[in-house]
Amino acid sequence: MAQNTPHRVSLNTMKIHLNPSLLMAAALVACSALMADDAKNENVSVSFHESEKFTDVRSSFGGTTDEYYLTTLSKHLKKAAAKHLAPGQKLEVTFTDIDLAGDFVPTNPKAQDVRVIRDIWIPRQKLTFRLLDEQGHVVKEGERRLTDLNFMNNIGIIGRNEPLFHDKALLTDWVAKELRS
Repeated sequence: MAQNTPHRVSLNTMKIHLNPSLLMAAALVACSALMADDAKNENVSVSFHESEKFTDVRSSFGGTTDEYYLTTLSKHLKKAAAKHLAPGQKLEVTFTDIDLAGDFVPTNPKAQDVRVIRDIWIPRQKLTFRLLDEQGHVVKEGERRLTDLNFMNNIGIIGRNEPLFHDKALLTDWVAKELRS
């Protein structure tokens, strides 16, 4: 014997009336927010000089440079830097070497594509950069060697389940320090 109680509602009988104007307005707000983020990200350019010679941007033991990792780091840097740029500023970054956190241990042939993270294999990045103002004048430029000898003990890192989170944290930290007003 089934009883209908007031707290049970059948989705088949529920009718939802949505105002098309409100839906359009919500869509426009969402799109404009995304476009604003993309516009800020366009103020950051990232390139990789001779990436095939980078120390370690591989996805397997004995592999070659993995474009996925370069794209992941590029997207992260653009997003992190865009938060710190003043209106009209542009940042140009060229990576000249990358050594990702961790390494491959070739003792198990079935695990040659498993990157093992240990404190002896620290993340390292070498880059050059130029920060430009609205008129295109150089505000700041230089070459930086980024490393974090304590990367395994940084308890403040959020997103440890993301790919390359130690390497991304290194970039986020650099951007925050380099671009602070």
